[in-house]
Amino acid sequence: MSGVWVFKNGVIRLIENPQADSDGRLGNSRRSKVLIHLPTGQPVTSYSSLENILTSLGWERYYGGDPELFQFHKRSSIDLISLPRDFAKFNSIHMYDIVIKNPNLFHVRDM
Repeated sequence: MSGVWVFKNGVIRLIENPQADSDGRLGNSRRSKVLIHLPTGQPVTSYSSLENILTSLGWERYYGGDPELFQFHKRSSIDLISLPRDFAKFNSIHMYDIVIKNPNLFHVRDM
């Protein structure tokens, strides 16, 4: 994971280093991340595949929030996964949120 964690106005977020090469040196390339479902070894390539996986893990769609977000919650916890409606905007911040809330089931890797 390349970048800097920034705490501003009560919110912490990861600012990824857009100029890091695969060997960590500065350059002009930007590394993309992919979310891997560990039990199958398959990358998550769409929200439909992610929804199938999360549903099998006990997550349910949550419709009471922002209509611009694709959200999931578990009845057994207070956790909420909020994702941008457009899968093209699904980034490493969202991926790590899924990893933290589903330990040992997902991993984020460089493409």
